[in-house]
Amino acid sequence: MRNRLKELRAERGWSQQDLAERLDVSRQSVNAIETGKYDPSLPLAFRIAEVFAMRIEDIFLKG
Repeated sequence: MRNRLKELRAERGWSQQDLAERLDVSRQSVNAIETGKYDPSLPLAFRIAEVFAMRIEDIFLKG
């Protein structure tokens, strides 16, 4: 699953560690999601959407 996590994080000037702390996950988890090695659980996807004040569909893209 493709996602815009890295782009959205960069727009805000956040490091992977910054985002990890906001999501209460490890920096490695953020990296794995950004690189497509790991798809977040639904609860984590909702937290990500909440942190960015966006819809899940606008962060996680099909294809």
